[in-house]
Amino acid sequence: MKLIVGLGNPGRDYEYTRHNIGFMIIDELADRFNIRLDKMKFNGLYGQGIVKGEKVILLKPLTYMNLSGESIRPLMDYYNIEIEDFLVIYDDLDLPQGKIRLRTKGSPGGHNGIKSIQHHLKTQEFKRIRVGIDRPQNGMKVTDYVLGRFTNEEMVLLKEAIHKSVLASEEWINRSFLEVMNLYNG
Repeated sequence: MKLIVGLGNPGRDYEYTRHNIGFMIIDELADRFNIRLDKMKFNGLYGQGIVKGEKVILLKPLTYMNLSGESIRPLMDYYNIEIEDFLVIYDDLDLPQGKIRLRTKGSPGGHNGIKSIQHHLKTQEFKRIRVGIDRPQNGMKVTDYVLGRFTNEEMVLLKEAIHKSVLASEEWINRSFLEVMNLYNG
């Protein structure tokens, strides 16, 4: 069983903001895999299905970004999901707009959602897809930037990043993450 989690914040005010790119990718995966996100439990919205012969759970934690681990850990415990079968997708200020980077471990790099997950899972070693949103310009505060919506120009790059993230997630279902990293970390 595989668990793919996209990070974001619940509610209409946060839809389509830079910080919600994880939610956007989970929605695309749900469409591609024909998985309905229709279960509300573990402080999250999730659904499950069979993809390429493997049971897959897609989760959007509804705890708000900074408490994401409070949703993920109980779901993993309930379904007996091992760390090696867990993948998280989230925004990253340190990558250029629209770039993706796959990693198997690492520090949170200031991302409070990842800090929460590391705290609850008690490890930094879990698979992740980081999606670049770049850094704010002209002295804009980071919180205002990540909670802001994408510009039309950014949406062009974003669509490509979402597409690559969906393909990488799908590849991981039946391949080693190292192979997927070699394919998508260009």
